[in-house]
Amino acid sequence: MITDEEFRRIVVFVKQRYGIDLSQKKVIVNGRLENYIRTNNWTDFNQFMDAVEHDQTGVQEKMLVNFVTTNHTYFMREFEHFDYFRGVVLPWLKRKESGKGELRIWCGAASTGEEPYMIAMVLADFFGLERDRWDTRILATDISTKALQQAIDGVYTGEQLKNVPEQWKKHFFKVVAGTNQYVVKEELKREVIFRQFNLMDPFPFKKRMHTIFLRNVMIYFDKETKQELLRKVYDYLEPGGYLFIGTTETLDRSSVPFQIIQPSIFRKKE
Repeated sequence: MITDEEFRRIVVFVKQRYGIDLSQKKVIVNGRLENYIRTNNWTDFNQFMDAVEHDQTGVQEKMLVNFVTTNHTYFMREFEHFDYFRGVVLPWLKRKESGKGELRIWCGAASTGEEPYMIAMVLADFFGLERDRWDTRILATDISTKALQQAIDGVYTGEQLKNVPEQWKKHFFKVVAGTNQYVVKEELKREVIFRQFNLMDPFPFKKRMHTIFLRNVMIYFDKETKQELLRKVYDYLEPGGYLFIGTTETLDRSSVPFQIIQPSIFRKKE
């Protein structure tokens, strides 16, 4: 069982490196790490953290992050966002970027891939036969290498796809023979660029984004971390660009001058 001192050490490390607040998650941290520590013959959590901090390959730190982060998402989650994206944001972008044919869309909490693939399906549906004239690729990042590998593999069960419209399921997925599983077709996979990225790090983008999806990730941050992240997001949005956050999340506009379009949808002034 994890001691209070060991738990504090993990909480401080994860908060400093990744901005994630685990201070109320002692039982979860213990439950997720205990078996891994025992299996790898560390005597206690402190010895494991010694390994994390001294492993120059970064492998053990990645394992820690994979264990303590939650990657719960599903297709069609908060679909009102995708309706607004298709009905309002994309027509605006099509007019704005008609000369360049360039869209810069970032999904900052990609998890196991459902959200960026949803965005890609909406883009394909919206642009249709004009799609070849546009660069519609999406940057999808997450902190968890385990979740990203699932996203890159793009394999989902029939149950996971139950809410996806039938025409999308037929067009963008193929059945894995002899199973109740589906795999994302290469045509759609090519539209999403998956990368591991820590939101606490400096943003590496050369150009500003037109739309940023940062949904259901800020619930893991304290107020100061959240405000710092939102300031970076604001700076890296094009004028007029949109930010989507989770429907249960809030945004303090006293520190970042976003215009509120509707709850969980915000815009940078043009």
